[in-house]
Formats: sequence, C-alpha cells, structure tokens
Amino acid sequence: MANRFSSLALDAVNVESQASFWTAALGYRVAELFDGGISLAPAEGVAGPPIDIVPVPDAKTAKLRLHMDLVPDGCTQEEEVERLLALGAVRADVGQAPDVPWVVLADPEGNEFCVLSARD
Repeated sequence: MANRFSSLALDAVNVESQASFWTAALGYRVAELFDGGISLAPAEGVAGPPIDIVPVPDAKTAKLRLHMDLVPDGCTQEEEVERLLALGAVRADVGQAPDVPWVVLADPEGNEFCVLSARD
C-alpha cells in the first residue's frame, strides 16, 4: 500500500493575508474554508499542488526544512522576483552562496521559498 500526495500545509498566524499572498503569487484560487483555515487550489490552466493554509498561534521561528521552488512562467527570473517583492515578499538569507542561480525570498510571515531560473 502506498500514499498519495494530498496537499501542502502552510502554517500561518494571519491566514487571510497568507492566502492573499499565495493566490496572487501562484495564480491560485480559494477552494475551501475549513476550521479557520483556507484551502487554495490551482486556477484553471495553472499547475501545482493544493495548499492548505492552517491557523497557528505562533509566528515562524526558524528556517524551514521544506520549502517551495517556483519557476517563472512567461517572464524572467528577475521580473518574477520583482513581482513577488511587490506582492509583499522579502529577500531572505538562509546561508546561500552569493553566486547561486536561484533567489531566496520569504513570504509575509517569513516562510522561505526560492525562485529558480526560467525553464523550457
């Protein structure tokens, strides 16, 4: 017997703010509200796993051990980084070397994610 991937869970102090950021960042839509949380799903024509934003009482305190890698679609890495910064992301330092080909950002609650170079 095996498991199948259901969704990615993201803890948040401000569920609505996180949902707003991630729907704009990924082109997702709100799929469902549950027990104070919000389930996000890819909008029509968008690929990706469902994301459940789950309410928690405490802010993030350490580097994430699991994070999302995003690949720009229809724009350059630099353009996508600028768009995400305008949405409320911030640049993050998790100890990456200065010459890595990805950019580390953090969402409004400090959850790190990477923007990779655009791929075919």
